[in-house]
Amino acid sequence: MTSLKNGACKQFNSLIDTSVSHITSATSKVSISILLLASAILSGCQSTAKSTPDLDVESLFFDEHFEEQSVASVEEIFRLPNDFKSQVTSEFRSAKLKQGVNFSANEWLAEYVGAQEGAFEYRDHYTRKASITALNRQGNCMSLVVLSAALAEQFDVPVKFQDIEVQPIWDKRGGFYLVNGHVNLRLLPVRKANRISVSENEVLVDFLPERAVRAYKATTVNKQTLVAMYYNNVAAEALVDGDYDLAYALAKAAIRQDTSYVPSINTLAVIYRHKRMNDKAELVYRAALTQEPEDLTTLFNLALILSEQDRLDEWHQVHKVLELARINNPFYYYDMAQQAYFDKQYHEALTWYKRAVAKADYRHEFYFGLSRAYWATGEQRLAKKNMAKALDLTRDDEFKSRYQTKLNAMRAQ
Repeated sequence: MTSLKNGACKQFNSLIDTSVSHITSATSKVSISILLLASAILSGCQSTAKSTPDLDVESLFFDEHFEEQSVASVEEIFRLPNDFKSQVTSEFRSAKLKQGVNFSANEWLAEYVGAQEGAFEYRDHYTRKASITALNRQGNCMSLVVLSAALAEQFDVPVKFQDIEVQPIWDKRGGFYLVNGHVNLRLLPVRKANRISVSENEVLVDFLPERAVRAYKATTVNKQTLVAMYYNNVAAEALVDGDYDLAYALAKAAIRQDTSYVPSINTLAVIYRHKRMNDKAELVYRAALTQEPEDLTTLFNLALILSEQDRLDEWHQVHKVLELARINNPFYYYDMAQQAYFDKQYHEALTWYKRAVAKADYRHEFYFGLSRAYWATGEQRLAKKNMAKALDLTRDDEFKSRYQTKLNAMRAQ
């Protein structure tokens, strides 16, 4: 497996490659342990207080192994369609005339894009430019932050970007495990010369309830870092899709945007690894560790290379750190549950599935596993209850159909 950190909700903080099959039995347990990015977010926020050596990032790029790909410029990322700008400007002016002296640009804009009654809807999917999010009227956290920032610029509303240390959200796509982080932004009062501001309040724009994020540490990041997060998100998505050339171009763009953003350096190394360029991947992992020596994402991915090359003394030193992270990874428990289930050790499987749910009670497949294990042990009521929960949690039509069919069959008995 390989882990990738990228920046947002859906901010893939960690992306772990599950395609590695020829690792030692000791490593195989660690390879499931994807805590990588969860810790990487936390250490990333703390790293600003550390002095790190300058990194010659250009020495980490090897263009000759990739076909050149075009990448959206920063201007393109935040550009809004003209028709959309005209429509929003018209609504903005109308509201301003109606509210008069009580009009607050940042509060109006927050309501316009807001999660509760705003014009846009949160959809936990791909990261998109502001123009696409504007047309689709939906997006993930990063997409909506980018759109909100673009609109704020349109109306001269100052913004403050925030990286939020929420509890990591785990996901699995293709051959990778991912841990998703979260970003949001605050819209600040418009301040003009010789004019008193009606409202001095900053307004949070977030598609999680404010009470849900209030308890977590927020680290202010600048626009360059946000853009690096954006590029890294899209690079991770391209890598999951198997488009290594595009992923490489995007990872480069992320690193050049903010050379201190370690997740994008890790992403670059993951790309090299999937191109079977292990020597270059190790070079980049080592470079990332000069910036964040205890970054679990990077350590995990480096451990895979050390294991494959039978460099067991070096691997053991890294493994000692990673083993401590294993117990925080819900997919470790899930994989153990799956193994027990297929070995027909159903009561043992129940124990592992319950531990997975305790770590991540939002994963539909965990409840599906619980349902099957309960059914196998004869506890039909609990099997039906957990199948219904799996059905309620999934947004995927294929899974919905599958779970509904199984739930109907259970109820028919």
